[in-house]
Amino acid sequence: MLYQVASVLLSPIFFVQGKYVRRVTPKLPEPDGPRHGVVGLGEPISLLVIGDSAAAGVGVEYQQHALAGNILNILGSRYEISWKLMAKTGDTSTQLLDKIRNSALGETYDTVIISIGVNDVTGLTSAKSWTNNLDLITRALHEKFTAKRILFSSLPPMHLFPALPHPLRWWLGTRAKQLNELARQFCKHTPNCYFISVPYPLDQRFVAADGFHPGAPAYQLWGEYIAEIMHEHLTKNI
Repeated sequence: MLYQVASVLLSPIFFVQGKYVRRVTPKLPEPDGPRHGVVGLGEPISLLVIGDSAAAGVGVEYQQHALAGNILNILGSRYEISWKLMAKTGDTSTQLLDKIRNSALGETYDTVIISIGVNDVTGLTSAKSWTNNLDLITRALHEKFTAKRILFSSLPPMHLFPALPHPLRWWLGTRAKQLNELARQFCKHTPNCYFISVPYPLDQRFVAADGFHPGAPAYQLWGEYIAEIMHEHLTKNI
């Protein structure tokens, strides 16, 4: 109830603060490095990482230090991984869905990792549209890539982003928590879909220079966490 009331009464403040944040926040580039390939030794597996700027690795200079790179660093000692990164700064769940639908047929992936939602928060995607997009994305991944398992990574703790002033930080953070819960419930009732609640640290050292994206330590923690869950799924054939 408090969130809905604030959305109405404080909307002029949120609008002004949002314009200010967009004006003063540094625009960090997506990191350099390969976005597909084959790495590692061992049992062959395939991996697709998709989503927004966090999936793309904004906040570090090179892909080897981003989400995909850290996952590959961990799993490369156990598996031969055919992998691809399909992520773009600014994408919402709707734009991600369009990219999947427009992808060429023929590629298949054992595991798909999705990091999406921050731009749905800032873009005011409704709860109904968010849940519907998750369903359509899941269906499209099965149809296009024969995805065996889909891991939805939780939205980051936006209520802790130093780039956001209060009360905007509280408002967006509350919405991020709501979308996380909707994603959790969706995965709970959807076969072969798993909601991954990442234990993001509260330490500001884990945030990039723009105060908005993960820094290298956060990507390492995130990648290692996802990699261990992937390994568990693969060894148990979940």
